[in-house]
Amino acid sequence: MQNKIILITIVLITSLLACINTNKNIVTAINGDSLFIAENYTKNEYFVEMRDRVKLFTSVYSPKDKSKTYPILFKRTPYSCIPYGENNLAESIGSSMKLVKDLYIFVYQDVRGKFMSEGEFEDVRPLADNYNDSTKIDESTDAWDSIDWLIKNIKNNNGKLGMWGNSYPGFYAAMALINAHPAYIASTPQCPVTDWFFEDFHHNGAFLPAHYFNFGQYFGQVRTDTVKEWPAPLFEFNTDDGYEFYLENAIPLSKINKNLYYYKIAFWDTLMEHPNYDKFWQKRSLITYLKDIKPAVLTIGGWFDAEDLYGPLHVFEAIEKSTENNNNKIVMGPWIHGGFARGNGSTLGNVFFGNSPAPSDYYRDSIEFPFFKYYLKGEGNLDLPKALMFETGNNKWQAFNEWPPKNSQTEKLFFHKNGDLNTQIPINQEFNEFISNPKNPVPYTEAVSTKMTKEYMTDDQRFADKREDVISYKTIVLDNDKTIAGKIKVCLYVSTNQSDADWIVKLIDVYPDNFKNFEHNPDSIKMAGYQQMLRSEVFRGRYRNSLEKPEAFVPNKITKVKFELQDVLHTFKKGHKLMVQVQSTWFPLVDVNPQKYVDNIYKAKEEDFVKATHKIYCSKDNASYIEIRVL
Repeated sequence: MQNKIILITIVLITSLLACINTNKNIVTAINGDSLFIAENYTKNEYFVEMRDRVKLFTSVYSPKDKSKTYPILFKRTPYSCIPYGENNLAESIGSSMKLVKDLYIFVYQDVRGKFMSEGEFEDVRPLADNYNDSTKIDESTDAWDSIDWLIKNIKNNNGKLGMWGNSYPGFYAAMALINAHPAYIASTPQCPVTDWFFEDFHHNGAFLPAHYFNFGQYFGQVRTDTVKEWPAPLFEFNTDDGYEFYLENAIPLSKINKNLYYYKIAFWDTLMEHPNYDKFWQKRSLITYLKDIKPAVLTIGGWFDAEDLYGPLHVFEAIEKSTENNNNKIVMGPWIHGGFARGNGSTLGNVFFGNSPAPSDYYRDSIEFPFFKYYLKGEGNLDLPKALMFETGNNKWQAFNEWPPKNSQTEKLFFHKNGDLNTQIPINQEFNEFISNPKNPVPYTEAVSTKMTKEYMTDDQRFADKREDVISYKTIVLDNDKTIAGKIKVCLYVSTNQSDADWIVKLIDVYPDNFKNFEHNPDSIKMAGYQQMLRSEVFRGRYRNSLEKPEAFVPNKITKVKFELQDVLHTFKKGHKLMVQVQSTWFPLVDVNPQKYVDNIYKAKEEDFVKATHKIYCSKDNASYIEIRVL
């Protein structure tokens, strides 16, 4: 006990001195996790030289026990290796404390051009044209060079390395799979960034201001020298009302440079010049490079990840299609972005997912821990299916030999003018119409926030159902459970009296009117009649025939618009209803389409934003529907 008190005192004094030297906030508490790290790990810092002589800052935590060798767990990040200084220990390392206590060599690296690493940073840097050219670098070569150095220079490693990382670090873990180093044995890309035209700041080409203007003003600033701190924000919102803030400052988006000084963000300027899925975006699509993958891959995703739901599903799919005899698996849980790594995952917003065991605890203890232990230490047993997916609604894990599962049947649910949603093709030549006003767009949430809220993907949609510019279709009350799995396809027959339009489609689980609140719900929340958004997507109508070559709508001409919603595994319980909502604005999650066709929406002028009358057709010859897969 006396030794622990002495150790805590030493750690506190060390932290205090580090804070004085670097002007950081003083850490006033040492918890059990940080105490274990201080007792069992030694920290060293290195500058690892790449093939082009650029040096990358690398922080290594090695077990103090040198009686045996350990595998390396490696994370490459653009978000900093803070805290810096060999005597300044992180409060937590690794992806779970269970892994930390099992003893690995944990390595963190600032990627090229970020924080303390040399070189020039490039967002989602594409693969070099010629991998064997020693003058060409990319994130795959930087990973290879770093792994090679670690295996040769870090003492007491067993020659095996795994990589992990959530979000952008997930991108780096996945890029390292390409032409992978022989020591790279196991990988868990977690919610990986894969293609920014379809995730994070874009969805099918539509821009997401509520997400980008919070992330970009910190992350996107150009670094002039190596740094240990995040930059100050470029602007203050000075309000909590994001809806009004973005109405004033982001319609049109060309106001941003004037009002928010966004000319200081290099990627923002580039983004403004590439509204379509051109070569700039195509060569930055990670999934096109995932071929002949050698390491064992366990891709992790969250069903309610507002940032990178696209990534894990498409990384898994790409490896399945491109690599024969692969060791490729996927886990999807009921999580927000990175939710598997923090908390227990039993709730999200108003919705409950069970707690015996809680989903995040189960993932960390029974999936991730044995995965790395099996492949990197050769210990324990591993019995993971091809796809381990959490079934929402029934709130249980389901194992599949393939994803999407083959034992499912296609079912089309057609829209009817009276608001019905069923398997019968409409008989009459009918339509629903609404007026879309860019100055009064449909909010994406009732929450008051300047950000893209973490919970919006499970939000109650009753507020939208009441609006005249949202058209709702719903089934009768289900007399049996109905489980759907895989992608949801949308086929709309629409027209507009203008020349452009966005189309937002939401699939919703409508709870019974006598549904009782979950235990965690406050009294102000009523789950009876709750309209839980289950899956949603926006599609910019100009891309209906080509993402690279947009086309205007011919005014008042019936036009087919087809797109997909991301995968689900959900059971609509007996007594519930399925609902579909269709709208044309979703603000400020999605930027407002002017509805008058312009070549580049980012450069639209205020006079380009006009009201439009949109029609959704529900007729025998032009029958709008969604297509689901029913288990």
